[in-house]
Formats: sequence, structure tokens, C-alpha cells
Amino acid sequence: MTDYKQLDAWIDAHFDEEVAFLQEMVRVPTDTPPGNNAPHAERTAELIAAWGFDAEKHAVPAQEVKDYGLASITNLIVRRRYGDAGRTVALNAHGDVVPPGEGWTHDPYGGEIENGQLFGRAAAVSKSDFASFTFAVRALEAVARPTKGSVELHFTYDEEFGGLLGPGWLLKQGLTKPDLMIAAGFSYEVVTAHNGCLQMEVTVHGKMAHAAIPATGVDALQGAVHILNALYAQNTRYREVTSKVEGITHPYLNVGRIEGGTNTNVVPGKVMFKLDRRMIPEENPVEVEADIRDVIAKAAAEFTTPAGGITVEVKRLLLANSMKPLPGNRPLVDAIQKHGAELFGQPIPAMGTPLYTDVRLYGEAGIPGVIYGAGPRTVLESHAKRNDERIDLEDLRRATKVIARTLADLLA
Repeated sequence: MTDYKQLDAWIDAHFDEEVAFLQEMVRVPTDTPPGNNAPHAERTAELIAAWGFDAEKHAVPAQEVKDYGLASITNLIVRRRYGDAGRTVALNAHGDVVPPGEGWTHDPYGGEIENGQLFGRAAAVSKSDFASFTFAVRALEAVARPTKGSVELHFTYDEEFGGLLGPGWLLKQGLTKPDLMIAAGFSYEVVTAHNGCLQMEVTVHGKMAHAAIPATGVDALQGAVHILNALYAQNTRYREVTSKVEGITHPYLNVGRIEGGTNTNVVPGKVMFKLDRRMIPEENPVEVEADIRDVIAKAAAEFTTPAGGITVEVKRLLLANSMKPLPGNRPLVDAIQKHGAELFGQPIPAMGTPLYTDVRLYGEAGIPGVIYGAGPRTVLESHAKRNDERIDLEDLRRATKVIARTLADLLA
């Protein structure tokens, strides 16, 4: 039997070192775009080598990365083998993150600590789990000293763009096939399912004209507004479709970017907008995309002017399937819930999340997994993707203990 208190004590004794490691992770920017993330992988490999962790560096070919719209990706695998029998458990955290944006009161790359919280872009999502996973494995080896099974650390750099060149690339290349996996998450729930995501770019073409004689043109913006109204009406109807997964409500659609026109005194001849359609686990992605395209096509056909109609181009940017729970995830859920309840002093529910992640790619490869790691109760609380992102250091400490205890159980 593992002495859990000894695991906890080791983590407490090395916690200052863990915090310093997280600060170093935050201090190397991984803004995506532009997505020049290889330097962070190099720094990570350098730091963990001091603890005897040999990181395999798997660089995605430069042209493949460029075609994808990023600058560089080097994914890391650290393999820790303890014996021939037993499970292989992978721990995955992603280092790429959206740019910091405006409104920060702390240096987004400073790793500053104030009132027990560490601030910085990716401090919570998900460089905190570079630290929690690494130090959980160190504690496991120092205290539990497993004699069978193995652990793999997967540090990847493509979650923000969908994961195909992160975990997806490692799996496609046959570089890993663990039995179970835990991906970076938050501390107060263990996530077993998540939404899917469809992102599309819609370009509306009209006919430019001088603003003094607008009837000679076809206003692409007015055409886009007609399409948008149809999409927003569809969004209202989505509320009638409900998921049976706790934590997930209904599908929804968001238009997050729009641009077009040439000048104030010109009837716009082209307008582009980008939409994001979140899919609940019960939906079929093929049917969802076909439905969106049908709504757009019908709305475009309805829009006419004396000078003619509009034409529309629709391009898929991303299709990320939902994560569905696989039957084999029960040992992960049970262990995390047991230790989480003890260490956090409250139940740790197993539930879904409306987010989408690259964890789905492990599930699609038949690898049961869950999402759990260091973080607050909600994304809003963490300030992820907003100014002043932060992690409560006590959440980091306790989550590291939960992961270490869980690994000890799984490899016992």
C-alpha cells in the first residue's frame, strides 16, 4: 500500500521548486498565433533534464507547420518505465496559448506572485500542469517507487489550433499508445466529456459602387447581415436541443470576427465573417455542418437587389469532434474522485464541459481519458484567455498531490 501522506510530504517539501518551475514555463512566450513554440519545448526539456527526465523531441516538419498557419512545433514525450507488466498512463498538457491581449496589471510573462496567486499567460491553462504532472511523477518515483507499468509525459503545442499537430501528430506517427491518459484541467471536477467545435469562414460577395449611387451596387454587408440574422435565429432554436451530459447544456453558435469593405464612401463589395458552432456530444458533426451550410445558402438566395444578388463562399476552418466517455476511464475517475475529495475537502464531480480540447484525439484512438489538473472551479475564475490569468498556488499544490496519489493507485 502506498503511504499517501509520504507522497504529500514530498510534494510539500519540493513545492517552492515546483512554483519556480512554473514561473520558468510562463516566462517563455508561446503566443499562438504566431505559434513559434519550439523554444518553449527546448526550455522545458532543458529544465526537466536536471531531474533525470530525458525528453524526446519530436519536431513537426517545418512545411507542415507553415501550411497549418504556425511557425514551429516541437512536441515532447518523457517515458518513465518501471516494469514490463502494468498500465502505461500518459499525462498531457499543452504549452500553446492565445496572445495576452490588453488590460493586464501584471507582466503576462513575469510569473509574478501576489496574495498566493501566480499570474501570467498560461499560468492556469495549461502550463500549471506542466508543473503538476512533472512533480507528481517525481513524487511517485521518490516515494511509491512503482515496479510495474510506466508513465509518459506528453507536452504538446497545438491545442489552440485543434491538436492535430500536437497529440494528433504523436498518435498518427505511432509514437505513443498509452492505456489511460489524464489531460490538463481544473481541480474541482473531473471532466469525462466535452463539446465538439465547428469553425467556418463565410465570404459574401456583392458589387462595389460609389456611395452617391448605391443602387448601382450590391451591398455585401447587407447581404451578410441577412445571413447573420438567419444564423442567429437558428441559434435561438438550438436552446431546444439539450444534452444528457451533466455540465453541458445545448448547442450554440457565435460569430467572433467580421471584416470587409474598402472605404466609407464605397458600397462594400465583400464581407467576411467567422463563426464558431459548439456541438454537444449527442450531435453528428456531418449533419451539423450540412445544416449550417443550408441555412447560409437559403438566406443568400433570399437576398436580392435591383442590381442583382450576392454569392457566398463557405470554408471549413476547424472540425473538432466532441469527447465522449470511454468505458475504460473508470479507474481514472474513481482514483481522482477519491483523492480529490480528501485533499480538497469536497466532492469532485465527474461531468462534461462546454469547452473543446485536443483530448478528444486520444479518445478517437481508443485511449480512455479524463481532464483533471491544477485550476479553480471555473474558467472565468482563472481568467484564461483574458487579462491577468492566474493560478491559486494551493490549488496547484493539492492537484499535484491528487495526480501523484492517482498514479500510485493506477500503477500499484
